[in-house]
Amino acid sequence: AESGIDFMLDEMYGYVHSCQTNLGTGMRASVHIDLPGGTAHGVDKLKSRCEELALQPRGTRGEAGGQTGHTYDISNKHRLGYSEVQHVQTMFDRVNNLYEED
Repeated sequence: AESGIDFMLDEMYGYVHSCQTNLGTGMRASVHIDLPGGTAHGVDKLKSRCEELALQPRGTRGEAGGQTGHTYDISNKHRLGYSEVQHVQTMFDRVNNLYEED
């Protein structure tokens, strides 16, 4: 690095950043998906179901930007100790579950 300080690299977890949720691949996979039932049945119910599936729902305006309509940004909750393939497969399987349940 130009500053003379190297990034900390762990053989198993990857590069260590300031945010521990980004250890490992640091991969946040997300999709925007229409879930009318998520709005109709209450956002708390959607959040609870996502928690069970190790997913994170948020509005399409970002983490703090709020949500409008019935389109949600759904992402993987876990980012430590999984490969990129595992992250994508988890998203594929669990987002499909959410969609089918809606």
